[in-house]
Amino acid sequence: MGRSGLICAFLLAVCCCSRRAAGVPGEAEQPEPELVEVEVGHTALLKCGLSHAQGNLSHVDWFSVHKEKRMPIFRVRQGQGQSEPGEYQNRLSLQDKGTTLVLTGITPHDDRIFTCQGKRRAQEHRIRLRVYKAPEEPSIQVNTLGISVNSKEPVEVATCVGRNGYPVPQVTWYKNGQSLKEEKNRVHIQSSQTEESSGLFTLRSVLQAQVSKEDKDAQFYCELSYRLPSGNHMKESKEVTVPVFYPAERVWLEVEPEGMLKEGDRVEIRCLADGNPQPHFSIIKQNLNTREMEEERTDDNGVLVLDPAQKEHSGRYECQGLDLETTTSLQSDQQELVVNYVSDVRVSPAAPESQEGSSLTLNCEAESNQDLQFQWLREKTGKLLAKGQVLQLHNLKREEGGGYRCLASVPSVPGLNRSQLVNVAIFGPPWMASREKKMWVKENSVLNLSCEASGHPRPSIVWSVHGMASEQDQEPQNVLSVLNVLVTPELLETGAECVASNSLGRNTTIIFLELDSNRTTNLSTSTISPPARANGTSTEKKLTEPESKGVVIVAVTVCVLVLALLGAVLYFFHKKGKLPCGRSGKQEITLPPSRKSEFVVEVKSDKLPEEMGLLQGSSGDKRAPGDQLPPCLPNTTHSW
Repeated sequence: MGRSGLICAFLLAVCCCSRRAAGVPGEAEQPEPELVEVEVGHTALLKCGLSHAQGNLSHVDWFSVHKEKRMPIFRVRQGQGQSEPGEYQNRLSLQDKGTTLVLTGITPHDDRIFTCQGKRRAQEHRIRLRVYKAPEEPSIQVNTLGISVNSKEPVEVATCVGRNGYPVPQVTWYKNGQSLKEEKNRVHIQSSQTEESSGLFTLRSVLQAQVSKEDKDAQFYCELSYRLPSGNHMKESKEVTVPVFYPAERVWLEVEPEGMLKEGDRVEIRCLADGNPQPHFSIIKQNLNTREMEEERTDDNGVLVLDPAQKEHSGRYECQGLDLETTTSLQSDQQELVVNYVSDVRVSPAAPESQEGSSLTLNCEAESNQDLQFQWLREKTGKLLAKGQVLQLHNLKREEGGGYRCLASVPSVPGLNRSQLVNVAIFGPPWMASREKKMWVKENSVLNLSCEASGHPRPSIVWSVHGMASEQDQEPQNVLSVLNVLVTPELLETGAECVASNSLGRNTTIIFLELDSNRTTNLSTSTISPPARANGTSTEKKLTEPESKGVVIVAVTVCVLVLALLGAVLYFFHKKGKLPCGRSGKQEITLPPSRKSEFVVEVKSDKLPEEMGLLQGSSGDKRAPGDQLPPCLPNTTHSW
C-alpha cells in the first residue's frame, strides 16, 4: 500500500471516531438496568419503565437475558398478557393495568436481566433481578486428633461449613475474638463452594495454622457474611478448642482434701504436670525404716487413694513423670503428708467395782500426735460429768452404776476423737424395774410378759409360770427377761411372778392379769414394757388376784343375808313358843300333814367357813351376847 492509501485509511478512522463522539443514533451506550432485589421463595414485581409518549404499553414484549441469550417470556396485546412457552410459562402475570409483570416463586435461577420492549423496537427497559438466600447456621468441626507444637507446617485446626446460601457467603475465621488473616507458614485459609441442584451454594472453609502452648485454651470460630434485600447480615458458629500437644516442664503433687487430715478420711494423692498429654506418673513414698523411696500402688488413673486414711499413711511422697514423646523424666518436690490420729484410749480400772456409799476414781489415757482434750460422759444420758483425764465418784449409789464414757478429742482437728466405754458395777442384791404390774388382757390371746432387774453380781431371772422365756442384751449388770405365754383361766387366776436373784439376795415383780371385755384391740399379742426403775427392793410374796377377792366378797355377802333371814324366822317362832329349844339340840316341829315332807333345814355347829369370820369386827372381837344367834342354831336340826 502506497503513501496515499495510508492517508485514506487514517482519514476514515478519524471520521468514524467523530461520528461516535457526535452520538450517532443506534450506537450510544445503554444505561444501567433498574435493580430489583428479592429473596428466594418470594415474589418479584418487574415494572416496565417505558413512557406513554415513547411507547404503547398495550403492545409490550418481555424477555429474559441469561448468558447473553435473549429469550421471549411474555407478551402484552391490547392490554391482555400471555406467557410464552418455557420455564416461566406458569409463573408470570400482569398487575397495575399491565405496567407490572409479576414473577412468583423466585429461585436462584431467576438471578438475571429482564427487558420489556414496546411496539417500536428501539424502545427498551432493562431490569436487573438480584436473588438472595441466607445460609443455614454454620457448622464447625474441630480437629479432634490434636496438633503438636513441634509441627513445622500449618496443620488443620477446624473446618467451617455454610449450607444453602445465595450468593456464596463470605467466611472469616476468629481466634479468641480476633480475626485471622493469611500469614505465610503460619495461617492458611482454604475455601471452596459447591452449587446444589437447587441453585444454592454450600461453602466449605478449612483453617490451617501453627499453634503454640498458649493456644491450648484458644477459642476458634467462623463467621459467614451475606446480603439480603434488608441489608448485610452475619452468622457465627459455636466456639471450639483444638487439642494442643506440648511437652511437660514441671511435675507436682496434689492432695485432696486440703487442710488438716485425720484418720478415717478419704484421701486422694495425684500427680499433675504442665504438659499435654500428661506424662506417665508413678507415686513413691519414703520408707521410714530404710529411708528409701518405694513405689505405691495407684488406680487406673494414676491416683493413690487412702480410704480410710490411717496414721501409718503419714510420710514423704513425691511424683515421677515420664514424657513418652520426648522420653524425658521429671520429678516433683517431696511433700509431707500428716494423718492426725487419736488411738489407744484406755480407762483404768478396766472393770471397776465398788460398794454402795464408797468412792471410785477413773483414769483415762490416749495417744495422739496432737494435744488432747478429755471429757467424761454418762452413757445413758450423754450428760457431761467432768473435763480432764480423771473422774472422781463419791458416795456411790446404786443408781450411779452403769456406763461411763471417756472422750479424747483434738480441738485443732474438727471431728477427730476416740472414746472408751467402761461399766461401773455397784455390789448389791437385785433391783427390779417395778414391784407390781397390772395388765388388761383377752382370754386365749398370746402375751409377752417382761421383767427387768439389775444388780451386781448380775442377777438371773426365773418365772412362776410356764412359757417360752428369752433374755435380751442389756448392760453388764442388767437383765431383761421376756416370757411368751397363752392367757388361760388358770393364768388369769394366779397371775405371774418373776424372781431375780444373785449371791447377795433376791427380789420379785408380780404381774396381775385382768380381762378387759370393754376394750377392743386388733393385736393378738401384747408386750408390756418395763416402767421406770423402782428405787427400793421388793420382798413381798404372791398376792391374791383382785378379781378373785371380789368374787369372795360377793359370796360372803350373799351367805350373810341368807343366814340373817333364817335367823329372823327361827327367832320369830321361838318368841311365839312354837319352837322350844333344849339342850338335846334336836326338836321336831309339828306341821300340817301336807307340808311335813317339804323340806328339812339342818345347821351344825361344825367349824364355819372362813367367810363367817368377816362378820366379826375388823379387830377380831366376838359379838355381844345380845347380838348372838339363837341358842338353837348350833348343832340343831329342824323339820317342817
